[in-house]
Amino acid sequence: MSEATNTTYSVCTICDIGCQLRTEVADGKVKRVIAHDNPMLAGNICYKGIAAADIHNHADRLKVPLKRVGERGEDKWQEISYEQAMDEIAERLGKVVAEHGPEALAVSTSGWNTQSTHSTDRRFMNLLGSPNWISGVALCAGNTAAVNKLTYGWFPMPDWSSTNCIVLFGHNPRKHSWTPIFNSINAARNRGAKVIVLDPRVSDQAETADLHLRLRTGTDAAMCLGWLKVIFDEELYDKDFVASWCTGFEQLRQRVDEYPLERVEEITGVDRELIAEAARMYASANGAVIPWTPITDQQISSTSAIRLHSILRAVTGNLDVVGGETLGGFNPNYIPESEIGMHDALSDEQKAKQLGFDDHPVFTYRVAEKLKKETEKVWGYPYADLVMGCQMANPTNVFRAMANSDPYPIKAFFALGNNALMSYPNQHQVLKGMMNQDLIVAHEIFMTPTAMLADYVLPGDVFTERNHIADSWSWTTRLTLSQKAVEPPPEASSTYEFWHDLAHRMGFSEQFPWKTLDDILDYRLSRSGRTFEEFANTTIMEAPKPEFRKYKKRGFATPSGKVELYSSILKDLGFDPLPYHREGPAISDDYPYRVFTGVREDSFFQTGQRNIKVLRDRAPSPKLFLHPEDAARENVQDHDWVRLETAHGAVTAKILVQESMKSGHIRVPHGWWYPELRSSEHLAGAFISSDAVLCSDEEEFLDYEQGVPHFKGFPGRIVKIDTPQNLSEQTLNG
Repeated sequence: MSEATNTTYSVCTICDIGCQLRTEVADGKVKRVIAHDNPMLAGNICYKGIAAADIHNHADRLKVPLKRVGERGEDKWQEISYEQAMDEIAERLGKVVAEHGPEALAVSTSGWNTQSTHSTDRRFMNLLGSPNWISGVALCAGNTAAVNKLTYGWFPMPDWSSTNCIVLFGHNPRKHSWTPIFNSINAARNRGAKVIVLDPRVSDQAETADLHLRLRTGTDAAMCLGWLKVIFDEELYDKDFVASWCTGFEQLRQRVDEYPLERVEEITGVDRELIAEAARMYASANGAVIPWTPITDQQISSTSAIRLHSILRAVTGNLDVVGGETLGGFNPNYIPESEIGMHDALSDEQKAKQLGFDDHPVFTYRVAEKLKKETEKVWGYPYADLVMGCQMANPTNVFRAMANSDPYPIKAFFALGNNALMSYPNQHQVLKGMMNQDLIVAHEIFMTPTAMLADYVLPGDVFTERNHIADSWSWTTRLTLSQKAVEPPPEASSTYEFWHDLAHRMGFSEQFPWKTLDDILDYRLSRSGRTFEEFANTTIMEAPKPEFRKYKKRGFATPSGKVELYSSILKDLGFDPLPYHREGPAISDDYPYRVFTGVREDSFFQTGQRNIKVLRDRAPSPKLFLHPEDAARENVQDHDWVRLETAHGAVTAKILVQESMKSGHIRVPHGWWYPELRSSEHLAGAFISSDAVLCSDEEEFLDYEQGVPHFKGFPGRIVKIDTPQNLSEQTLNG
């Protein structure tokens, strides 16, 4: 007789938005994942969340630790016990540290996939002495947080419930991609809020926007400077706030005067009257927001564009107000990861060895140390790990060191919940770096291309198999319940268990006193006088009552205590303290298209889910989007196979002709590989269609201050090819 169905609350980690769902269990297995029973949350569910049972119960899921027995990347393995794997990993890591120093360990992770880590990875590395922690958030949201801190010391979150104007710089939330934000935008629109979209494409959001500015890709910073020109010239800024709480206004105004609307029109390709209309709509709204967007994270002027978003919020009076952008701070009832990470345990000498510290320092320890005193004064902790995006090493610098031992060797690389080979630019260099390692450890639920390169592959758990309290990585003050619904495979481990067990083998047992994942949850809740069990028995979600204009009591967590329109930190570091527009690499007769990569497809998150049938059936093959005029010029049509070439690399994909595309642009999906080709293609076809092979990470392609590559608008061309013979029928015919 079957057991009765049991239902628990879950926070989904298949993507990074963390929707609150429910998990149904029967006979000890996840039966299905369904919408929340709270009407406020019920609409926050997408294809990927519904597919959780297919993912968590998948026949190919890793369940036993594996040790490499063939050549690196040959995909030959021996099954071993978890204890043996951890003993050998600790021994081999110890040898690397003894020979090359603790900085020779680099770790790459993704917090949404490894929500059980609780910053114990940073704690372990800081105790060991390695500053070389990287994450995909270096290219997405985390770097935005770090740059926002330069302006006003925190990373704001829109007040979706009260805003009257929403500005989307290329971000395109949809029903099945960032679903809660999609629903929040729709709710605001239904209340009468205006929506402004800035996107080369006629995106889903652009179709229903009040204003759509089809700017040339990679020109976001110039557009923002144009908006400021209108706002300053027409005196639409908040004069009282600027006078009382901002520094550097006159210097900024001089810079803005270098961008009259005729120049901005020439740079962006948008009519100057439309630019002015959008600027007025934003500045005149009673509460307006510029939500985070991955687009400005990934441009050659990324630091300036992100700073300009923060400056627009401030000068229009939309900072920490109802309907604007809220500065949440830490939840006083939950010990933050910023404290657990033990950043003070890492010596100044080791912090200075962090890769990226000297040349691209904005999200490294170099800037964190400059903000340390003010961050503690305003927010209570000297280090703020906002969206995990602060105190990071620079990924490009890390992979160069792995490949070339410059400026020193990296010889041990751990990837947890992170398909690192395909998650950073210059995939060929990433591979070269991995092939040069003495030790690679992957902690995963499936055999990814990165895991195929490892010496040890440890099976991980999933969100239905552990208790958790999601705090949005300190981006908000909300705490959300996620309950363990089923047991993980016997040899699987959480990321907390991995770091705890490695720490005990490496001599750090006193600093890792919590025996289980539930123990550390109890510890993090201890300041509220509750255990996890008590939290779970009383609430599904809670947050302190919002407090606005907190800066009136504490100031801003910057060196001046004010919003720094002219950044004192950037000046101290030798960079331009004012924002600017910088042109990306120019197109040419040989490479006539502007390529923008990283566009997500609803069925997948990052490089994941290509092996999940119910999701792959929705998008069987990678498709490049091209405007009809460009398709006619190239003599291609829907479903033709082409090779997209840049000076740095090439990918193979199908063409999809789209009226919504901007002429002269090519859209490239992110993260494509072919799990079904594992037995026939090296690394399961990781180099056939992956956008990470296209973009260079040489200095001319990098944002100066962060070292972020220019993914949005680099030169490329397409060549029509015959149907590939090495791909599966599913891909060829999909």
